Amino acid sequence: MATKTTPKTKISVDKNEAAGRVKKIWPILKKTYPNAKSALNFRNPLQMLISTILSAQCTDARVNIVTAKVFKKYKSVEDWARAELKEIESDIRSTGFYHNKAVNIKNASKAIIEKFDGKVPDTMEDLVTLPGVGRKTANVVLGNAFGKPGIACDTHVIRLSRRLGLSPNSDPVKLEFDLAEILPKTIWTLFSHSLILHGRAICKARKPDCDNCPISQYCPAAGKPDLW
Repeated sequence: MATKTTPKTKISVDKNEAAGRVKKIWPILKKTYPNAKSALNFRNPLQMLISTILSAQCTDARVNIVTAKVFKKYKSVEDWARAELKEIESDIRSTGFYHNKAVNIKNASKAIIEKFDGKVPDTMEDLVTLPGVGRKTANVVLGNAFGKPGIACDTHVIRLSRRLGLSPNSDPVKLEFDLAEILPKTIWTLFSHSLILHGRAICKARKPDCDNCPISQYCPAAGKPDLW
């Protein structure tokens, strides 16, 4: 017999209340995670782009292990563009979905050479024209490689934004636009990183530690996260 599951609450979010909640939780998150930044290792925009593509359905730790080797082998966008597809696949195999990732990396590298004079573009409009690059990846690159505000909606950001009553949306693009309306643009990148760290450390998917959460008093899902 199939077991019945408790349906998720349909969240209704008032944007003014959500913006007010951000003002209360942001100082706490900032203090709790003062060194919030991307867990991916990179030295330039190209490495950030490659690492982010590789991170899909893969841990950052595994990506860093792989890139520690491949960034010594592929030092320029031309190296990636010229490499044989099978060779790239072999080099990134342990990150999973290696065929699609290899195709995207190779084709994105070609596009960067052909359309952007060999330099990774630094605007959302241009980044999303690259093969395999959606808004999430573009926001990661913008925020971390170029220092431009970007809201990266990964699984942690999606989960915590809903639990905190900041947005009813689980779709990354819709959530991004919702957060953009209630977050000061200057904190877009850091807020994303802080939520990711908080999601990994405290507000986990299955067993959130609400008792030890520094922002639980402002969280409508505290003590009842399964409903959100």
